[in-house]
Amino acid sequence: MRILLPLLMASCLAAELPADLRKARDAQDRPALDQLAAAADAAAQAKPNDPTAQYNAARAQLVRAEVSMELRDKNAAKTAAEAGIRVAEKAVALKPDSGEYHRILGTLCGQVIPANVLAGMRYGKCALDEVNKAVELAPKDAAGYLSRAVGNYYLPASFGGGPELALKDVDKALQLDPKDADAWLWKGIILRKLNRNTDARQALSKSLELHPPRIWTKQQLEKTPAK
Repeated sequence: MRILLPLLMASCLAAELPADLRKARDAQDRPALDQLAAAADAAAQAKPNDPTAQYNAARAQLVRAEVSMELRDKNAAKTAAEAGIRVAEKAVALKPDSGEYHRILGTLCGQVIPANVLAGMRYGKCALDEVNKAVELAPKDAAGYLSRAVGNYYLPASFGGGPELALKDVDKALQLDPKDADAWLWKGIILRKLNRNTDARQALSKSLELHPPRIWTKQQLEKTPAK
């Protein structure tokens, strides 16, 4: 089962989030995220053949799940992710050539698993295949490499992942987008896993410099030893 877990904590990482969604994510404001997701879901229901509306609804649920995971509420993350999968699958069906749509679907599939390990049999393959498809379709999009980096961070080296491999993908993401605060955040987390704490703190500090409001980045910096 462990081989199916590489995307459990994959963050939204995405194409730029709308300002209201990003603000709520940064503050870990779950009531605001609930309202934004409900509004996006209503818009998706009103336009069932609009791939953008379906994608927006899926993305809002992904951020709800992401923040729930940050707050260690696995059941809430599962509920949000399952709601997101339904609309993400519609988005992919309507626009199968979008790497970003595949990335969102793969990440949502991974977010279901922590609350129910048995779900790994159903959602693990989706998580792996969809993010790899995203990289294949959009090889110059930093978000796909970052999602894969997070996946490899959680996948043990004995199963083909590990932090060294994750570092290569996060560095590729930063090569494509040096100002990606999420990529710097995850580079810091990966470097800390490699016991490179000084470098990790530098990366996390860079993330905060690029995007100061995010609470989770501050928390990660605080828990990283100076040496």
